[in-house]
Amino acid sequence: MIDRARLGKLLMGTDPRVRRMVAYWAATGVIYVLMIALMQVAVQVGLADRRAVAMLTAYGVCGVLAFAVLVRASAVLGISPWILSVLQGLFAVSCNIWLYTVSGPLREASLITLLVVVTFCTFSLRPRQTMLLSAVSIAGMGIAMWFGVSRDAAHYPPMVEALTFAFASVGLIAITLLTGQMNTLRARLKNQKEELLVALATIRTLATRDELTSLANRRHMNDVLADEERRQKSAGATCIALIDIDFFKDINDRFGHAQGDAVLREFAAAALGALRGSDMLARWGGEEFLLMLPTTQLAEATQVLARMAGAVAAMRLPEVELGRPVTFSAGVTARAAGEPFAETINRADKALYRAKAEGRNRVVTV
Repeated sequence: MIDRARLGKLLMGTDPRVRRMVAYWAATGVIYVLMIALMQVAVQVGLADRRAVAMLTAYGVCGVLAFAVLVRASAVLGISPWILSVLQGLFAVSCNIWLYTVSGPLREASLITLLVVVTFCTFSLRPRQTMLLSAVSIAGMGIAMWFGVSRDAAHYPPMVEALTFAFASVGLIAITLLTGQMNTLRARLKNQKEELLVALATIRTLATRDELTSLANRRHMNDVLADEERRQKSAGATCIALIDIDFFKDINDRFGHAQGDAVLREFAAAALGALRGSDMLARWGGEEFLLMLPTTQLAEATQVLARMAGAVAAMRLPEVELGRPVTFSAGVTARAAGEPFAETINRADKALYRAKAEGRNRVVTV
């Protein structure tokens, strides 16, 4: 039994872009098959020459199969999509011009497909490339009509061919101009979409990040805690620490709020450098921060906070000469099984006040 999934990967590939191109070319192949079927009907009713149609059919089938292989292997061969589109467009134009010469009294109807070819190519070509394809189409069409008039003026009346050429040329030029405008609008919409995505990412960042320290803000941390509370009712220990920079009001009063903001930024950077990958630090308000330490026992949490205190004390702020290292007070506690985080935070807050009452620059555990 044939493995359909494996066969699909073999024919279509795994690269989404290649799969999309193969699917488009398969749809194009269906159009070629329909045109071949219509020409066979024209042969059966005596409106087209059998031998000429057979040669065109062989040319079309070989071209469709060749391009199917090229599209499928384009990533391996390094062929750009726009190059494939140009080549496919030129092949389609050559088929249409040949079709015009063998369609007999139906030749004017074949020009409709020429307009379709140019329109279809505009979805993958730039305006200049589309204009070049239209110019090639007009030139090829003119050569085919001139050849028909010079070979058999009775069946290719010069005035009829001239007017047909003029009508078809006007149609191709009009489509080229319209599709150029469409490409411009599409490019504008693409740019607007990219701008909206950037704006959305910025809004999402502003909604979840503290602008000054680039840490998670209180709202986002509350969302994270709520998710953690729903996800883990009892599995794994989680510790919560509330941290407050010591004598921060004194820093603001002595050096100004700009330097106070600098201390907050440096504190956040130093603290993050001392944390583990799973830990999450958020600015809780003012100079207060909340630290979540997932799957952590209380003894390990105090070690993390001690490492963080060392990193903070090592900060160098030339603009803020305190005469002492920057320190912080912290209260840390472990969440009980099934306990709401609000209660855990409240317990850590009480431990923080104890740390301040006992002289600051220390970690109190509960």
